[in-house]
Formats: sequence, structure tokens, C-alpha cells
Amino acid sequence: MRTSTRRSHRLVAFAAVAALATGLLAGCANDSDDGSSKSDGGGNGSGKGKTTLTIGTFGVFGYKQAGLYDEYMKLHPDINIKENVTTRTDVYWPKVLTRLQAGSGTDDIQAIEVGNITEAVQTQGGKFVDLGKDVDKSQWLDWKNAQATTKDGKLIGLGTDVGPMAICYRKDLFKKAGLETDRTKLAAQWKGDWAKYVDLGKEYMKKAPKGTKFVDSASSVYNAALGGGSERYYDKDGNVIWDKSDGVKKAWDVAMTVATSDMSAKLKQFDKPWDQGYANGTFASVACPAWMIGYIEQKSGDSGKGNWDVAAAPTAANWGGSFLGVPTAGKHQKEAVELAKWLTAPEQQAKVFAKQASFPSTPSAYTSLKPAADTTAYFSDAPITQIFADSAKTIPVQYFGIKDQPINTALTDVGILQVEQKGKSPSDGWNAAGKEIKDVLGQ
Repeated sequence: MRTSTRRSHRLVAFAAVAALATGLLAGCANDSDDGSSKSDGGGNGSGKGKTTLTIGTFGVFGYKQAGLYDEYMKLHPDINIKENVTTRTDVYWPKVLTRLQAGSGTDDIQAIEVGNITEAVQTQGGKFVDLGKDVDKSQWLDWKNAQATTKDGKLIGLGTDVGPMAICYRKDLFKKAGLETDRTKLAAQWKGDWAKYVDLGKEYMKKAPKGTKFVDSASSVYNAALGGGSERYYDKDGNVIWDKSDGVKKAWDVAMTVATSDMSAKLKQFDKPWDQGYANGTFASVACPAWMIGYIEQKSGDSGKGNWDVAAAPTAANWGGSFLGVPTAGKHQKEAVELAKWLTAPEQQAKVFAKQASFPSTPSAYTSLKPAADTTAYFSDAPITQIFADSAKTIPVQYFGIKDQPINTALTDVGILQVEQKGKSPSDGWNAAGKEIKDVLGQ
């Protein structure tokens, strides 16, 4: 996730047409005005005389941080890897779609966020290499493979991570506010209901340390609560049910409690002020999928070490998770397939987990998972592996649709923000989101 976050592993997906056109003309160039950044894979040379493979990602995938690019280039001296990073998925994915449709300008490997995988499968399946012919598909979770498989059996993406949920919290701020700090006791207090987590936020605000809020945003609570339900925006037959979904309504209601209170820092996730909020200790807790562990450690810096802790979430939930696909427009398809296979193999997924706790989609890696010592220390020696594994075992099956991500964006970045930042009523926010969704769906 990543961030997303993850990677930004945010579930968002629309951007200006003009920006897409510029992105297409620029190929894989850095888009400095849209939240993108570009970095090499850690190689020290120019790659002269070697085959250069480009991999397009969003947020922090952890491959560079875990040393995987350097490791692969050492194993394959004829390969040079360059990673093109776009911070936000709402910039990244529309740009990828434009390049796929044009048949040029794609990276050799393109990351695909779970909120976009149905669209990729149903509308862009022919633009990706069938990876099922080159891998042992039993390495991945069955439901993960199913998400990336076309109706005719083509596997267009190899699973990277999944996003089991926890709550990350600043125990130093909790203590100052007079709240429980023990992770097990906290989890028991809010177990079974995200509304109980929000109720604790009301208690926090009674004695909140100066300049702090309980949560980063109402949207983060919404996404977490939504990830714990069996229904979201589409039913299993592909019908849009966002306005009738029980899961959406429950998540919206709990998010509105946050948005209409004083407990939110009112930050838009993955924007610079949100990053600064981590560094400055602006908020005391955040709904925390596994991929966000590395993001928090990176953005909070030294001041957060030993102050952050991790507790089980109110309900088992999933937020995020991605895939690596190889576009047929790529110049080095054979080499790209080999790199994608290697990066998503259980051994490499375990290494990424050790670095930043991105939870593998390959079950055979689970018994050997061990966070890096510095990550464990950073999060107060929390049993990170156990917390996320317990969540992953009971995550409900959810159905995603073609416009899943832009529908989510409409609800979070239009509807919720209308209430949280502009003071609109919950009904006004819902109606504003609905209008945006109708536009997205062409209704």
C-alpha cells in the first residue's frame, strides 16, 4: 500500500484528461507536478550495455528498500532495473490505462492495485502477457489468482501482497490522554465493532495532548470498516450496489461520526500534510493495513521509534494488495516475466515483509515470516506477524467491479471530504458522492 501506501495502496482512481495526455507523450518520464517521483532500482551504474527493465509502481512496494533489485541485478549481470514510482494511484492508474490503450509508453512491468484489477481483467486483459503459463499458480492464494484471471483463464497479474488490517497507535499519546496503552486490552475494548473504536476517540479528545487528534481522517476509518464487510460496491454478478450495500452504509455511518466530531486531523491520506502529520505526531491512531507499517516507519522517523504500537483491528478486514503484470507493449517481455516471477515468489515476499511488513499473498511464506528487528523495535515489540496473520485468516470475501476504485474515490475524496473539511451535512456529502458516481458510471 502502500502505499499503497503503500504503497499508496489507496483505493482511488481518476485524474485530469490533460494530465493523461501529457503522461502519454512523456512515456515513463517523471511527472513532477502530479505527485510522482522516479528512482532507479538501486543500481549504481548507468546500465550501459545491459538490458534495462522498467517497473512502474505506486507508493512504497519495498522492493528497493529490501534490496531485491540489487540482488536480482547481481544474479543477472546483464539486467539493469529502473523503478518509476508514482506516489498516488489516482494519478498512476489512469496514466497506465492511457498507455495500455495506446500500445506504447508502458513500463516493462506494471503494478496493478486490487481496486483496479477487475477493470484490468475485463477491459485490458489482451494488453497483458498470460503469466499463468510461466508460474506454478498454487503458490498464491486461490482468491488472489482469481482476481487477476480473465474469463478465458488468462492470468494477467502475479499477487504481491494482501492488506490484513490492524490499528497502529501512538501509545505515548494514548497515555497522556489517560487511555489504555496495552495492545491486547485495547483490542478487547473495540473488538467486533468499528463504532467502539470511534467511541474511544471521543474519550481521547477529552484529554487529548495539545495539537493532537485521535485519527488522521474519516476516510481512513471508512476504508477500514468497508474492508471488514462482505459487501462493497458490486455484487457477485457484477451489478452496482453501492447505494444499497450494507457494508457501505455501515462504513459511511461510522465515518460520519468521525467527520462531524473533533477527533479527526482532517488530512487527506498520502498528501504531504498527512506525511507531515506522522512526523509531527499530529494524530494518535490510524487504521493500519500491513503495507502501511513500512510507510509509518518511514514517515514518522526517529521520533516515532518505540512510541508506535500495533493492536488487532475491531474486525478482520482487508485494505489493499496488488499485482505485477507484464504489458504486451513492453520491449522486453521475456525478461520482464522472469523478474515479475522472482519478485513475487514466496522467498522474496518474505524478504519484503521482513523489511516493511507487507503481508505476502503466498501462503507458503507465512511460517517463516519475521519482521526486521528495527521494525519490531519501532513498533514497541508488537507481534506484527501474528496480528496480521490472524486477520488474514478470517477476511471476508469481497467482490470488486470495474469502477470499484473511482466509486471509492467519490465517496472518500468527494463525499467524506465535503463533510469533514467543508462542514457539509452527511446527507449533502452522500448526495455529492452519488452525483460523482453517476458521472463515473455514465448514468
